Amino acid sequence: MAAESKSRAGEVRLWRNARLATMADSSAGSGVVEHGAIAVRNGRIVYAGPEADMPAALRENAEAIDCEGRWITPGLIDCHTHLVHAGNRANEFEMRLAGATYEEVAKAGGGIVSSVKALRATSEDELVAQSLPRLDALIAEGVTTVEIKSGYGLDLENERKSLRAARRLGGERPVTVRTTFLGAHALPPEAKGDKDAFIDLVANEILPAIAAEGLADAVDGFCEGIAFWPEQIARVFDAAKAAGLPVKLHADQLSNLHGAELAARYGALSADHLEYTDEAGAVAMAKAGTVATILPGAYYFIRETKKPPIALFRQHGVGMAVATDNNPGTSPLTSLLLTMNMAATLFGLTVDECLAGVTREAARALGLLGQTGTLEAGKSADLAIWDVERPAELVYRMGFNPLHARIWRGQ
Repeated sequence: MAAESKSRAGEVRLWRNARLATMADSSAGSGVVEHGAIAVRNGRIVYAGPEADMPAALRENAEAIDCEGRWITPGLIDCHTHLVHAGNRANEFEMRLAGATYEEVAKAGGGIVSSVKALRATSEDELVAQSLPRLDALIAEGVTTVEIKSGYGLDLENERKSLRAARRLGGERPVTVRTTFLGAHALPPEAKGDKDAFIDLVANEILPAIAAEGLADAVDGFCEGIAFWPEQIARVFDAAKAAGLPVKLHADQLSNLHGAELAARYGALSADHLEYTDEAGAVAMAKAGTVATILPGAYYFIRETKKPPIALFRQHGVGMAVATDNNPGTSPLTSLLLTMNMAATLFGLTVDECLAGVTREAARALGLLGQTGTLEAGKSADLAIWDVERPAELVYRMGFNPLHARIWRGQ
């Protein structure tokens, strides 16, 4: 039995008679390969390219799957979510439809603070149970990697609970989960308006404890007038650097506080939202290699009118990721396919940019490009196989899921 298991571990699985969108950096556009094949051993890609060029040794005794001309892309990556949360805020949505302002909603106990109260009152087990349907919706559309932020706990006990729940989701389903500590998300009620004191708590106590327990893969913050100022976020980022954690930033969503430049200064993996980012911010991000994560769900849901500067990002060579921003208040969105359509329709991204945004650039935004995000030898065998005639259908359709099969780490 042991010998049999060892033999199986080294076997090759071969997906053949396929059309590939490799999304490789070195390729033009989506890196299309007609008449392609992918060979996988021990959960990793050992060959991806024209079937005719595949080494003969890989064909011998391989388990072959005929894709019948279907398209294969890398497994999709949702690189910005707040997936772990308790309850919902549909009541606030209804209030806004009736004409209530954000201030009126907040005075009625709404906003992020309402999500904080709900999460604090919810057990870790129940958080996992409530979050699984949202994760399942993403997985059903070919998502193989998802980032999950904390930020609704806002104290050590509940931030820890959120991140543990997120880690557990990765054990409940065949999916790669990356966790991000978002302690500097909002001011909790017990802070009594003292932002500096709360930032001290986050930077000096909560973040080091979270890092010591290995619960976070990165650190995020919300840099905005309604949240925290750049100098306050910088203190959190200094603490992240001391703990050896990379950073990300909610930046320039509602105003230009030069959050993109702040993120770039700290070598952030990504800066996200970016509706009010100016050219200096785009230039700084390009120099730092910081990815611009585009979040059309929030733009749509809060009826924003200022679009992110897509032309500037293109002009200066800033990579663009696309993500759902799933959260209960401003983007209750669990479809990465619909998110791509929104990015194209609302912001003018091309099909190639949308596909790269949920594969290669999303992987880059999580610091995972060496492991996933493209169909290349050495990468994790995370694949999505689609019943489409051309990749544009993945961006063009709304409310339609053409996923044929989803492969995570070769299975």
